[in-house]
Amino acid sequence: MTYHPKSEFMAVIMERGFLADCTDYQGLDEALSAGPVTAYIGYDATARSLHVGHLLNIMLLRWFQKTGHRPITLMGGGTTKVGDPSFRSEERPLLGPAEIAANIAAMKRVFARYLAYGNGATDAAMLDNADWLDGLNYLDFLRDIGRHFSVNRMLSFESVKSRLDREQSLSFLEFNYMILQAYDFLELYRREGCLLQMGGSDQWGNIVNGIDLTRRVLDREIYGLTTPLLTTSDGRKMGKSQGGAVWLDGEMLSPYEFWQFWRNTTDADVGRFLKLYTELPVAECERLGSLGGAEVNEAKIVLANEVTTLLHGADAARAAEATAREVFEKGGVGADLPTLTLSAAELGDGLSVVQAIVRTGLAASGKEAKRLIAEGGARIDDAPLTDPGLVLDAGRLATPVKLSAGRKRHALVQLSGG
Repeated sequence: MTYHPKSEFMAVIMERGFLADCTDYQGLDEALSAGPVTAYIGYDATARSLHVGHLLNIMLLRWFQKTGHRPITLMGGGTTKVGDPSFRSEERPLLGPAEIAANIAAMKRVFARYLAYGNGATDAAMLDNADWLDGLNYLDFLRDIGRHFSVNRMLSFESVKSRLDREQSLSFLEFNYMILQAYDFLELYRREGCLLQMGGSDQWGNIVNGIDLTRRVLDREIYGLTTPLLTTSDGRKMGKSQGGAVWLDGEMLSPYEFWQFWRNTTDADVGRFLKLYTELPVAECERLGSLGGAEVNEAKIVLANEVTTLLHGADAARAAEATAREVFEKGGVGADLPTLTLSAAELGDGLSVVQAIVRTGLAASGKEAKRLIAEGGARIDDAPLTDPGLVLDAGRLATPVKLSAGRKRHALVQLSGG
């Protein structure tokens, strides 16, 4: 891409690696240069927490606001009832209104860490598409909106085609999702003067649909911008770890575990992740990313501290680093490790060490825990764990027990009050 941007926002995101594609580089750049622009990213409320896979676009919204523009976080209270079929092999499970509302309330806490909400010209807004989707009259919607969509064109989008090519079912309910998302963009332009929709590369077709619909209905020019779908240098999808999703909600994943995820970044990804997930100057990100040998570990600690500070605060980052140093450098227990606390009633006659490994998140299943033990990767109180039949009883848990998976992942098991 050889485009040379005039606006600060476009310059920042191109230099830091956020930009995958744009519907009209020059048109958007000129709009951004002329004054505050309103943009949105949509988030369906399919889980109680966002995860690390969402963090790239949350940082994009943060930069959008920091460079003088107005971000909207659009919560999919309406579209979650349908489910986005993009690049999925099967239909999403449908959630009820109460579950959707609870998920949105929980997600709000995370957004508030990155964006300043309010009523000012560049203050962020949080809207819910249920406000306009729930009240739609089906026949009116078909007549006024549905007539602008070509089924032939919708079938050509990669997100749909990939599902059909594998001969996997695509319900009519899901097929409507792209029409509803396009309608969101039209409605946000009408209500908020929103000129830009942003999202991951998998949303390109949905974004283009919204631009096309707004042009047909209102004869107005709006824009779309996408970010790359990130994979780590070893080919894994960003945001997945051995223990499952890396949640952004501190109640679902402790700040220490979040910090540790970033500390364990592959050497080759450090510089790129510093540019995308921190606000350090680009030159400093490149300097840290070029370090080798033992020095790259200090760069990883900088990365972990910066990302954790943004989400959980500086105190949580400092505590996580202190715990990590105590665990790894001094062989101690560490005050901030993930902890499974059992009551005497829960413990009963004892908890098998295999169950303990699973319940602390060090393995995803009993089978994986047994394999970890068989391959010599498990430790208990820093000693090799070789017996998968070991039971942790009240006597063994008179003091907290430290479990380890490999050299970098640790957790505690303790009795309440112990």
